[in-house]
Amino acid sequence: MNILDQIGKKQMDASLAERAIPEFGPGDTLKISAKVVEGTRERIQAFEGVCISRKSGGINSSFTVRKISYGEGVERVFPLYSPRIQSIEVIRRGAVRRAKLYYLRGRTGKAARIAEKTVRTSAS
Repeated sequence: MNILDQIGKKQMDASLAERAIPEFGPGDTLKISAKVVEGTRERIQAFEGVCISRKSGGINSSFTVRKISYGEGVERVFPLYSPRIQSIEVIRRGAVRRAKLYYLRGRTGKAARIAEKTVRTSAS
């Protein structure tokens, strides 16, 4: 492990000690509470949408969330271990068969919906 990996590991551990990162993937609907700085004031802004991609790269890991706001598609890329992220909450799980859901960019309305993943329980 080189020096950059060691520094990245320390930063990731510090971020994980601050807040827990839930298990989520593409297709899941997320609610991200992020700190936004406006001048001298700081507030928490919620962004809720569908996770369309995840990039794994140690401390450089990130994920992209897409939502439709007033008929216009809005995407934000969040660094996974950013200190600006207050919390990540999984609202619902999506049943998808792709790692990157970029095809949703060309769809609106009902065509952009993702089916909910159902969890099977064994009946005994």
